[in-house]
Amino acid sequence: MAHRRRVTVESSSSSHSDADSGFSSASSHKTSPTFPAENSAPSSRKRKCESSDDDNDNNAKCSKRPRSQKDLNEEPSHPEHTQNSGETHLGEVQQVVITAIHAADLTLGLRRIPAGFHVVFKADGAEYQTSNKSVRIDQAVVEWHERILLPCEPSSKVRVNVYASFELGPMLCHGELLRTFEISVGELLNRSEKSHPIIFPPKQEEAISACTSLFMTLEQQLSDGNNTAVLCSLNTLAAGDMDALMLRTHAGHRLLTRYRRMQDSTDLDQSINHFEHALDICPMDHPCRPAALFNLATAKLINCQANKAYPDYDIPISLFQDALDLRSIGHPDRPVTQLHLAMALLSRFAKQGSQTDADAAKELLSEVLDVCHTNSHIHRAALLAVETSALHPAASIDANNHGQEWPAASMLPLSPNQLAHKAELCSRRDDPHALDEVISLHYDALRYYNAMHACRGQLLSNLSLLLSIRFQRRGNAEDLDQAIALQREALALHPVGHTNRSSSLNNLANHLSTRFDHRGNAGDLDQAIALRRETLALRPVGHPDRSMSLNNLANQLSTRFYHRGNPGDLDQAIALHGEALALCPVGHTDRSLPLNNLAVQLSIRFDRRGNAEDLDQAIALGREALALRSVGHTDRSSSLNNLAAQLSTRFDHRGDAKDLDQAIALHREALALRPVGHIYRSPSLSNLAYQLSTRFYHRGNPGDLDQAIALHGEALALCPVGHPGRSGSLGNLANQLSIRFHHRGNAEDLDQAVALGREALALLPVGHTDRPKSLNNLAIQLSTRFEHQGSAEDLDQAIALQREALAFPPVGHTDRSMSLHNLAKQLSTRFDHRGNAEDLDESRENLCCALTLLTQHDPRRLMVHRSLATVYLLFHRSGLDGTGGPGEDTDSLNAAMHHFKAAANFVPGGLLSRLQASLRWVRDADQHRHSTELEAYGTSMQLMDAHMSATASVSSRHSAMKDFPSTLAVDAASCALRSGDVCRAVELLEQGRTIIWTQMTRLRTPLDTLQTHSDHAAALMKRFRDLSSLLDRPPASHANHAQSVDVEAADVRYRCLVEDWNGVVEEVRQIEGFSRFLLPPVFADLQEAARDGPIIVLIASESSCDAIIITHTQPPTSIQLPTNFAKLTTLVLELREATGKDASPKGNQTALIKALRKLWDDVVCPVVEDLGGFAPRGSRIWWCPTSLFNFLPLHAAGEYRPNGKSLSQQYISSYTPSLTALTRARRSHDRSPSVSFAAIGQNLPAGASFTLHCVEPELDLVRSLLPPSPTVFFTKITSVDATKLRALRALQDNTWLHFSCHGTQNFDDPFKSAFLMRDQPLSLLDITQMDISRHEFAFLSACETAVGDFATPDEVIHLAAGLQFVGVKSVVGTLWKVTDATVQRLVEAFYRNLCRDGKMNSRRAARALHQAVFSLVHDKENPLPLDQRIVFIHIGA
Repeated sequence: MAHRRRVTVESSSSSHSDADSGFSSASSHKTSPTFPAENSAPSSRKRKCESSDDDNDNNAKCSKRPRSQKDLNEEPSHPEHTQNSGETHLGEVQQVVITAIHAADLTLGLRRIPAGFHVVFKADGAEYQTSNKSVRIDQAVVEWHERILLPCEPSSKVRVNVYASFELGPMLCHGELLRTFEISVGELLNRSEKSHPIIFPPKQEEAISACTSLFMTLEQQLSDGNNTAVLCSLNTLAAGDMDALMLRTHAGHRLLTRYRRMQDSTDLDQSINHFEHALDICPMDHPCRPAALFNLATAKLINCQANKAYPDYDIPISLFQDALDLRSIGHPDRPVTQLHLAMALLSRFAKQGSQTDADAAKELLSEVLDVCHTNSHIHRAALLAVETSALHPAASIDANNHGQEWPAASMLPLSPNQLAHKAELCSRRDDPHALDEVISLHYDALRYYNAMHACRGQLLSNLSLLLSIRFQRRGNAEDLDQAIALQREALALHPVGHTNRSSSLNNLANHLSTRFDHRGNAGDLDQAIALRRETLALRPVGHPDRSMSLNNLANQLSTRFYHRGNPGDLDQAIALHGEALALCPVGHTDRSLPLNNLAVQLSIRFDRRGNAEDLDQAIALGREALALRSVGHTDRSSSLNNLAAQLSTRFDHRGDAKDLDQAIALHREALALRPVGHIYRSPSLSNLAYQLSTRFYHRGNPGDLDQAIALHGEALALCPVGHPGRSGSLGNLANQLSIRFHHRGNAEDLDQAVALGREALALLPVGHTDRPKSLNNLAIQLSTRFEHQGSAEDLDQAIALQREALAFPPVGHTDRSMSLHNLAKQLSTRFDHRGNAEDLDESRENLCCALTLLTQHDPRRLMVHRSLATVYLLFHRSGLDGTGGPGEDTDSLNAAMHHFKAAANFVPGGLLSRLQASLRWVRDADQHRHSTELEAYGTSMQLMDAHMSATASVSSRHSAMKDFPSTLAVDAASCALRSGDVCRAVELLEQGRTIIWTQMTRLRTPLDTLQTHSDHAAALMKRFRDLSSLLDRPPASHANHAQSVDVEAADVRYRCLVEDWNGVVEEVRQIEGFSRFLLPPVFADLQEAARDGPIIVLIASESSCDAIIITHTQPPTSIQLPTNFAKLTTLVLELREATGKDASPKGNQTALIKALRKLWDDVVCPVVEDLGGFAPRGSRIWWCPTSLFNFLPLHAAGEYRPNGKSLSQQYISSYTPSLTALTRARRSHDRSPSVSFAAIGQNLPAGASFTLHCVEPELDLVRSLLPPSPTVFFTKITSVDATKLRALRALQDNTWLHFSCHGTQNFDDPFKSAFLMRDQPLSLLDITQMDISRHEFAFLSACETAVGDFATPDEVIHLAAGLQFVGVKSVVGTLWKVTDATVQRLVEAFYRNLCRDGKMNSRRAARALHQAVFSLVHDKENPLPLDQRIVFIHIGA
């Protein structure tokens, strides 16, 4: 299955920082990179484009403050102050006079065309206003040469206000306040003397603000009373209503200004309200009435443009017309009024399509152009309106399209700095509307600033970058082409020798490279490299941006290498990155960038050449880069992504699970740094999904696959139709759905995968770099569908697609091996269905070639070995590759088994894949009775054990066991028996059964004897105990809503502990006498279990059913039983049904008797006949059943007729789940002369529908039958006291136990089988977590305490077996439901026999139970039903 891994190669465009992304603005001498971008190709790039810096950049940041709608007071400006060197003394001077005022950048940031600007001074209650001066476009500084008298005291304060006015004629109010501040006369004198201007930072919430500096020239003179304007009260209007008129107008301007900045519609509504009140109180004949009309009209027009759904342009047009009527020809404010009226008419024309409006507007604009200076803002706005109107003829206007809007040419375009700021914001967030708006504003600005304007190059470059962003987000090819055209124009404005030529070269190279990535035109890539080389030549050694240019050229060469395979390009790229890194030594702020890029290129070279040093160095560099990008660093997510990709590559080639787990953790952190709305969230989702899918392939956790599909689904949702990343997301989701189909068989998943694969391929034209992967993936999906639906068309198309995919990677390319493998699989499939020998020959040839292309440690070799094995089996079956006929070619069969063995033993392939390969080896070796069959079984069980040990919880292990053959161990034993090796059969059974219990008991293995060997041995013993203790702890329980990353981290920690534990075990085996420490036991050790009596191991497999009799000193004996697997299955079902039926009126249970007779005839009788020579009559024997035998009451087998034979007449039966468990149960401990006995009873557990009335009497009966103290210290816990916690304490503190309660067997999760207590169940899992290794006996007077799980019968998971495995030597349990009457009578008979001499010995339990049942059988007065007489069994010693 082909997947793609993302690697991010970063390009910088500043020697200062590779993290900043910005657009050029008008006051920077250094370039700023733009946004990074990640693509879906394997060698994808994260580029940073440079922006031109024709002028200087002001990158001041703005902050926000809370505001209310009532807050109309202007926030004072805070100029930068210089320190006063001392007081200014005026001596005999009588006057201080301002002689000149210079204000810079007065139009910066304004959105309305001002009529003029003026300054107002206030001091000591007096006020003076300068003249109102208009400003041209090319005028950066406004000067006033007016003499203004100030107070003579140096400490006197002067309030200075700078205004933009909107009238040149009679002024209704000052207009829009640009700056306001208070300063002392003394400081003004000091600044004048030292030529220090007052510098203003941007206002709050603004990137830039009008009036960046103010400088005043002051003189000191003796008073002569001439030529000086004295500060005095300003008398423009009368008092009363005129004061209110001024206040209302001023408030309207303030709110309208704030609305333009904040876009709060409440501000606009209140502004209109103030202007309406102002107009109401302004007399009809007052000279300021035109201004009042104009102000209201302006606000109304803005409201219409904001309310696009229902604009009413009639009102502003009428108001503008009234204002124009009052401003006759020659009036200084007539042109601006005409301009606004024309714009209102054009807006109405755009909505309604009336040609009369358009004609009237053109006439008004023509008059404006005739009377205004060509460099005035009004002239430029009118010219823009005329040009724009030519683009919208009447025929193109849709009167019903409310989305059309006429450009507000009456507004000043945003300054280049403002545009750069907006562009920067758009690059950082994915807001389609904002991006479209800022692009439109750039186009407006380009029309406004002609070809000779100094800002044009900057605007062209930034617009080019914005179009490139929009292309990356939406995939419109026209945007990319336009971006390249604009960048070429910007480059033309920067000829050889221009300071910004290198930036333009770099940006054009970026765009061409992007176009190559999406269209595959080699000319674009070659031209991009040529531009990169020219850029580098312009940045010689010592240039601050040389490192960035080295990185960019290196990245481009790497791209060309990926597509053409010229190793020189890759080597040169690595050399360039190395030089870039040398320019950023340790401590350099930009060191992380070349570290990252060099790491990526070394990783790529490893992919091509397989030099392990390259990959290890790449990871080391990646770790260093990540360390330099701590939490909070803007590029941390990229470093996380890249290091994860490199670790994943190392996992692919070496199979170290730690690398995969760490890669997933890094990808999760990267994704967390890219929340919803982040432009790289989609690739991060895909990267994490890919790694989870990889882990699913190697470990089989279905949660990983489901999560991968969900992540790919989210990634696809972020790539709508037209998005350049959509094809990759479609392909990724298709792959995962196909994998899920393989594991769950839902046909909808497969059909959807094929549909998504077709859509993905359709988006990738011939020549596209990602087309081969898409071809490969769709071919695999079609081949899979053929296998399940049989359409020959699917298979033929899959092969055709795979051939096309194979034509792309050059010889030696890393992807070629998998293309060869996939084509080979499909060809072998077609041969299997059509028999064309050429297909099979080509398949083998391709696989052999693929194997040679893979390095010795590449995990994919396992996959190729498996496929080769399949092909050789096809040769064997067809007879095409040998001298014999079909099925006679042993060479091909041997080759197939060789490749299966190679796959199973290939360590880098991962445990799960090796286990699956070994099981396939088992299947085919068994089918062909190949000589490697027994070896295959042994390998499979060893891998099964290792695979299960890496799973944290016992419940998870049990769930995982269900995915594998439940009869593996018994089939292996049958294989050994066929070969005549009975001892080996016993060893395989012990190795392959009760795996979960075995792994649990390993962690509790005592190692006290190690302590006497050496200090090293003692240290190993301590390390073993510590690790075992950590592994034996129950895993933390995670709620359903717990973060998957928390669960995942816990799993990773557990696997690391397992790895460390395995290492310690290997060290222990190096010590003399411990070479077989915790290895599967050999038969000589297992035979020790039979020292007290023979053990009968029953084997049920599809091939045969056998019994093995194991004695303490003689070789084992095998008996082939006269039954088979199908008959046993029927017998199990019959017995289950029979035990559930009530006895007939005569007390007979005919069906049960019939089943027990069959059990005697087919299973038990043949064994008993052979036992005579090993065990005397009346002695004990132990049954060790496997598979279906676990569900049969072997102890109850008999003829059930007068004078008939039965097992119970001849032997006392016990059971053991395994030979090792029985050996452990026989270990002797120091016995105390007295025993602690706990009787635990619960008559009404939580959720029970009825009361067990016999519980209290039963426990009292037990107490009465036990020896008194001090032989027995008796504890009884019942009723409300019998809670789970109290029961656990009693279980811990007492070595003899008697349970009387409800018992349940959970067949879905048998570790949840439980004794039901008053508050909550006491589960088998709870019991396994206790240390009860010194416990002697437990009597389980509850239902179904010895019933196993049908899905995994050889794990023997039930309450009785569980108690024995964790340490209880002897256990009595039940096979099915038991009645109160049975319990009462059997308990009494059992304890009477057990304690008949007043002593407590758990070894008597089996005999005591046997005698108790015997006494009940012969109780003719009160007979028990047969199913109740045989319900209890004994397990253990």
